[in-house]
Amino acid sequence: MDIVTLPVEIDPAKIDSRYRLVILATQRAKMLSEGHKPLVSTKAVKVSTIALDEALEGKLEVLTGEEARIARQEAKKVEAKRIAAEAERREEMGAELSALEKDLKFYLNEKEEKEKKAIEDLFSPGGETVSDAKKNKK
Repeated sequence: MDIVTLPVEIDPAKIDSRYRLVILATQRAKMLSEGHKPLVSTKAVKVSTIALDEALEGKLEVLTGEEARIARQEAKKVEAKRIAAEAERREEMGAELSALEKDLKFYLNEKEEKEKKAIEDLFSPGGETVSDAKKNKK
C-alpha cells in the first residue's frame, strides 16, 4: 500500500477517528524506534510508515473509554514501582559509593603527600626539605 498516493481508509470499528490513528501510529513509531519488531512485513524503512501500516491493518490493540483509563492507571502504578525500585537501588549504591569515595580520598591524599615530599627532596639543597628549611629560618 502506498500511503502517499492512496487515501487512508480507517475501519471505524477499530479506530474511531483520524486523530486516534495519529496518536496510535506515533506511540507505535516510538516503540519501533526503541527496538521493537514490526508486526507487518513491509518495504517501508521509516518507523512512522511501518507504524501507520500496522495501525491500518489492525495489528495494534486500541483501547478507548473506560478500558483506556484503567490501562493508563495500571501503567502509572507500574511506572511508580519502577521509579521507587530505581531510587532504592541508587540509595544503596550511594552508601557503597560513599565508603568507596572515603577510601579513595584517603589513598589520593596519602599519594599526594608522598609526591610533594619527593619533589621537595629533589629541589632542596643538602637533602634538607623545603619545609625544614623554612622552619630553620624562623
